[in-house]
Amino acid sequence: MAPETGAEVVLRLDGITKRFGPLVANDAISVTLRKGEVIALLGENGAGKTTLMNILFGHYTADAGTVEVFGQPLPPGHPRAALAAGVGMVHQHFTLADNLTVLENILLGTRPLLAPRLDAREARARVARLSRDFGLAVHPDARVGALSVGERQRVEILKALYRDARILILDEPTAVLTPQETSALFETLRKAVAQGLSVIFISHKLGEVIEISSRVLVLRHGRLVGEVATADTDRHRLAEMMVGAEIAAPRLSERAPGPAFLTLTGVDTPRRGNAPGLKGVTLALRAGQITGLAGVSGNGQAALAALIGGLETPAKGSMELHGARPADWSPRAALTGGIARIPEDRHRTGSVADFTLTENAVLESYAGPPYSRRGWMNWRAADDFARRIIETYDVRCPGPAARIRLLSGGNMQKLILGRALEAGPRIILANQPVRGLDIGAVTFVQNRLIAARDAGAAVLLISEDLDEVMALSDVIHVIYEGRLSPAFPRGTMTPAGLGGWMAGHGFEREHTRGGADAA
Repeated sequence: MAPETGAEVVLRLDGITKRFGPLVANDAISVTLRKGEVIALLGENGAGKTTLMNILFGHYTADAGTVEVFGQPLPPGHPRAALAAGVGMVHQHFTLADNLTVLENILLGTRPLLAPRLDAREARARVARLSRDFGLAVHPDARVGALSVGERQRVEILKALYRDARILILDEPTAVLTPQETSALFETLRKAVAQGLSVIFISHKLGEVIEISSRVLVLRHGRLVGEVATADTDRHRLAEMMVGAEIAAPRLSERAPGPAFLTLTGVDTPRRGNAPGLKGVTLALRAGQITGLAGVSGNGQAALAALIGGLETPAKGSMELHGARPADWSPRAALTGGIARIPEDRHRTGSVADFTLTENAVLESYAGPPYSRRGWMNWRAADDFARRIIETYDVRCPGPAARIRLLSGGNMQKLILGRALEAGPRIILANQPVRGLDIGAVTFVQNRLIAARDAGAAVLLISEDLDEVMALSDVIHVIYEGRLSPAFPRGTMTPAGLGGWMAGHGFEREHTRGGADAA
């Protein structure tokens, strides 16, 4: 998506440097952006992309360098000045109040406390006009807490447009979106860019970068190491620029599975709010086998993960763990039974933001040896464990005493992965394990899951990325409206075939055949 020839420069970052103690997050980075242009900022987790954008938006102050917006210097460290200059930012993790409506969230912070009374009718009309013009369909009176992830992102973009943003920063905008929601987002961006909006698009998904941008800037270890026109590159070259080396795809060797560590037979679970429960689910997780679960988001994946993780119990049917029915199913029972959890949301359920890396590393095991005894914590053992994870899993951070909220999403994910795998689990619940990770980190995580499978663990891989499911799974199930498909052995189904099941077509045939058999 290239700008017009000779389009004006709307943003100029010159020699931006930022240090956090001994860590150089940005090292003399210079970037320009033109009117009506989409540039992609690419790099590994912790490469400095988000830090650079936080300097532009005023959340951080650079140690050196300058920022100009529309030819005017931008005062450092003042988000309100960035907003006034026409810079808007949609963060990877949304900053919305769930208890307020869409309209209230959009208007929040747009007026001084002692300003005259708001003309609500005019504000509503303006939001409706922006929604229509940019294809951002969302009801202004809907509670944000009841919206889907895709709808919440539309609200974030509307917030920026309502504030007259002419430069929009999108930080990992598709990390939690379904393919359909991603397509809708890109259509919105095309409309906005056609009207003169300029966009900085931060992503790890190389196909999306190529689809939406006109130029790609690559950061590595805080430095700008490459810039290329999108039309002149491909995924393979971009991946090499990101990591500085060839990336080999994970390989899955053939092996016979072992006994079932966990079995579900005809399990139902209750519906929770808008999330469907399970309906007659039968599943076996076997030693030395990766079981992939494919499906469009919101079709019961959360219910299955909650059940296996100990947060839900069967309302109907039976569950057996290592050949016996659990007497009292809970998260503690799941951990005691050798189930390791890599949760879908690393921020809300995978970590505690203001805890250190050490505290988060032992979050699920602090209540017993070697990390505590008779109520007293052994912090030396906990620190040693955190350091081992940091080294083994390449967690880029200031050290184990740092707050985990200071880490990039990918490095946070690697700490959670290490916490789960270093415990030597027999069952691994991997729920969206590579969401929001760069290609190097994706390959690392996938290889770790394969190694755990080869060591005899049973792995349940829940992913909305069909390519990932097909590449890593020994057997694949599809989940649709809480129902589970038969198991498809590796190599027996095409993407189109699985896509049909994901759309519900296979379940319709199963239902018809079941009715005929019953007759």
